[in-house]
Amino acid sequence: MQRFAGRVAVVTGAARGIGAATARRLAGEGAAVAVLDLDEAEARKTADNLGGSAAAVGIGCDVTDAASVQSAVERVSTELGGLDIVVNNAGITRDNLLFKMTEDDWDGVIAVHLRGAFLVSRAAQQHMVEQRYGRIVNLSSVSALGNRGQANYSAAKMGVQGLTRTLAIELGSFGITVNAVAPGFIVTDMTDATARRVGMTPEELGAQAAEATPVRRVGQPDDIAAAICFLASEEAGFITGQTMYVDGGRRL
Repeated sequence: MQRFAGRVAVVTGAARGIGAATARRLAGEGAAVAVLDLDEAEARKTADNLGGSAAAVGIGCDVTDAASVQSAVERVSTELGGLDIVVNNAGITRDNLLFKMTEDDWDGVIAVHLRGAFLVSRAAQQHMVEQRYGRIVNLSSVSALGNRGQANYSAAKMGVQGLTRTLAIELGSFGITVNAVAPGFIVTDMTDATARRVGMTPEELGAQAAEATPVRRVGQPDDIAAAICFLASEEAGFITGQTMYVDGGRRL
């Protein structure tokens, strides 16, 4: 199925994990894909291995820096011939309990998740408004509902939901939809780091999460990529301003 033939997609934080899985799926369904990541070498490596029929590029980008974002978006438009789909996936964690959390821990997480989604969306909408078409999909999380040791991450991810709803209202008349996907426990480098933080192996934490999940398994990056690609597709053209929880039936 080539749902995205002729479309150009940008995925941030796409060198690995959910971002890389999403980039592969978009490419596999016909999109030209720009893999954006802070690590340009890794972005290029991922782009080179997407396996799609259309062009792919890897671009270094700091999503917290407006100039870096604007430069990356302009490069995508020039090299790939436009911009139709944006997936704001870039993210970090700096987990700690409130009394141990530093201002840098707070500011860094808010900057990457929330400021990053704002800056990339703002740069992309310039192209989307002109062509009167666009799809923006932001990554939230079940942690938006609150999670011990993640005051910064929870606040950022709930902020993403508010940003999503507001951009949907502002951009809908230009043919642009804006939605969010909120993953549950997904096996990534980030959840592996969480396991180590709480004194468990990734396998132990995954087994614990699976036991607490109605479908009795943890999520994989491809599970989230499937939801993102649905919201980026023509089938979802009447869906906007929504947050889709993809968590196997478990919230936290």
